[in-house]
Amino acid sequence: MRDLTIVFDLDGTLVETAPDLVRSTNHVLGLIGLAPVEAALLRPHISFGSRAMIEHALRLHQRQPVRDETDDLQRAFLAYYEANIAAESHVYPGLEEALETLTGRGARLAVCTNKQERPSRELLSALGLIDRFGAIAGRDTFPVHKPDPEHLRGAIRLAGGDPGHAVMVGDSETDIKTARAAGLPVIAVPFGYTDVPVHELGPDAVVDHYRDLVATVERLLSR
Repeated sequence: MRDLTIVFDLDGTLVETAPDLVRSTNHVLGLIGLAPVEAALLRPHISFGSRAMIEHALRLHQRQPVRDETDDLQRAFLAYYEANIAAESHVYPGLEEALETLTGRGARLAVCTNKQERPSRELLSALGLIDRFGAIAGRDTFPVHKPDPEHLRGAIRLAGGDPGHAVMVGDSETDIKTARAAGLPVIAVPFGYTDVPVHELGPDAVVDHYRDLVATVERLLSR
């Protein structure tokens, strides 16, 4: 694995962030007098970002999103979320052990997320993970973002890696499309945020638990 770069999505891949993101969405709904929305109805929209979550929540209340109102709600969402960024968010079981093994075998690690870079760094810092990664590329790090493959390639370069010698790990169709566009193998995790089971989206492999990640990477490299 020496000199291999392994790039992870963040929300739903490295970290279970749904509780804090759902709470933030319901916080801004309360600001305009709307009732909270159940977490199960919001989870599939997390991978599309805070604005998509807010707009979906408004539609569930039969309220058509209006740009100015949505802009205000998104600003309030981000302020509340960053103030409570790791209240309930937590890393998935087996992740830290897998990261330790991968770096011990010479792999570089990076994050490529459509979450903005500042809250991404704040979240990873709060969870004690930030020093694990050679690069953190958020939605606003480059002029483009996933599913544009240059977001993924840029994350690899920031980590000092070779975009031709890397693997993507993600939880959504966006991650799989991004890896495919970049010509990279992709491993999916089934515990993230998608309304379509990841095995139906055509990843190269699916890992149900991070204890299986290292062996799965090795298997992909041997093909």
